[in-house]
Amino acid sequence: MPQVKGPALLAEQTLPDYLAQGLKLLFVGINPGFYSAQVGHYYARPGNLFWWALSNSGLVPGPMGPENDAQLLQYGIGLTDVVKRPTHSSGELRQDEYDEGAKRAVITIETYAPKVACFVGLLGATAFLGHQVKGGPLSEKIGTTKLFAIPSPSRRNAHYGRDGILQFFQQLNHFVTFQP
Repeated sequence: MPQVKGPALLAEQTLPDYLAQGLKLLFVGINPGFYSAQVGHYYARPGNLFWWALSNSGLVPGPMGPENDAQLLQYGIGLTDVVKRPTHSSGELRQDEYDEGAKRAVITIETYAPKVACFVGLLGATAFLGHQVKGGPLSEKIGTTKLFAIPSPSRRNAHYGRDGILQFFQQLNHFVTFQP
């Protein structure tokens, strides 16, 4: 039997989707981390570079943190995950969960039609699209939505470093800004 680290989550405890029509950008994560679901905010684990890079990328007007996740909608930015079940690592996900979540994510992207959907995590984007993905703009589209991928900003993905993660977020800002 696997050991549970920290307080147990309720079976239905996850993160809400932050969605609206007319988004300029939708961040699509693989699934909520256990800690983020526990505290109720996206990319909340201390040391995760998501909020630091977002705050310094030009996508938002100033510093933001996990507690501001719902406020991203006012800047035309949404948040969702392919799979809504929290885990300590995305490696804990079952293939059937990912397959069902990918179908749901496609429907979500087609329904809300953001200008750009950005996969947060290259492994997740690779699994989603069915072929090796590098960071940056992707050739595929979902409906009218253009796709982009960034490496996971988790400190577990340390080989990119702060500067490398920031460069991907800045490239994303440029890509979003210059879409018709």
